[in-house]
Amino acid sequence: MSSRYPTSVGFSLETLARRGGQDGPHKDGWGVAYYEDKDALLLRESSPAAASDLVKFMEKNGPPSKLVISHIRHAIQGEKALRNTQPFQRELGGRAHVFAHNGNLPGIEDKRRLVSHRFTPVGETDSEFAFCCLLERLARLWDGAKGKLPSVESRLQIVSDFAARFRSLGPLNFVYTDGDTLFVHAHRRVQSDGGIRAPGLHLLVRSCSEQAVDLSKSGVIMAPVAQELVLVASVPLTSEPWERIGEGEVVALTQGLVWERMPNVQTTSRDSA
Repeated sequence: MSSRYPTSVGFSLETLARRGGQDGPHKDGWGVAYYEDKDALLLRESSPAAASDLVKFMEKNGPPSKLVISHIRHAIQGEKALRNTQPFQRELGGRAHVFAHNGNLPGIEDKRRLVSHRFTPVGETDSEFAFCCLLERLARLWDGAKGKLPSVESRLQIVSDFAARFRSLGPLNFVYTDGDTLFVHAHRRVQSDGGIRAPGLHLLVRSCSEQAVDLSKSGVIMAPVAQELVLVASVPLTSEPWERIGEGEVVALTQGLVWERMPNVQTTSRDSA
C-alpha cells in the first residue's frame, strides 16, 4: 500500500489464516513492514500466519503508515526459518530499504554474482540474493547522491534494468521501497490452474473523491480516511475491477499516486552481475 496520509492497516486472523496455512500452501512464514519516514517497523515469523498471536495483535494495533509491505511465504528455496522469511530489510543512504518477492529464480547465485560484500544474504533464498544484487546496483546512485534523495526517474531506471536482466531466470514479481517510493515489478506467477503466466500482480487506485475500499473480506482492515491510495496484490482482494499490471512493467508509486510507469524493456547488453 502507498497512500498520501498515514492510515491504520491491520490483518484479520480469521481471513488471513485461509491464505496463510489453513486452506492454502503459504504456511512457511509471514512478514509485514510499516514505514515511518525513513525507517520501518518490520515484523516477521517463520510460523504460519494462521497460528500467529502476533497477527491477531496487529489486527487491532497496526501503526498508521503511508507505506506498508506484507508477504506470506510458501517456501521453495531455503528452509523454514526466520532468516528466510520476507520481507527483507537493509540500510542504504541512511534509509531502510524493504523488498518482497513472489516467484522462483533457480540457480541465481551461479548465473548472477554479488560484486562486493556490502550486501550479503543472511539466509539461503533466491529472493534475498536478488535483493542484495538490486541494492548493489542502487548503491552507486545513492552513494553519488551524498545524502540527498535521488530522483524517482533515476531510481526507476535502475530498478527496471535490474528487473529486465533478472526475470530471465524465472518468475520475478517483487515490491521494493526505499521509504520514499514504492517500486512494483509484475511478471508471471502460478495461476489457479497450475500454469505459470501473467498476470503476476494487480493494482487498484483510489482517490479522495471515490468511495473507500472495503477490504474486510480479504483479510486486510484499513481505517477509512479521505485520501489518495494505491493497493498492489498478487490477486485482487475485492470484487472491484483491479488492473492487471503488464508483464515486465515496473510501476513507481509515491504518496498514493502512480508517479511513473515503465513498460517491459529488454536488455541490450550482456550482464553477469
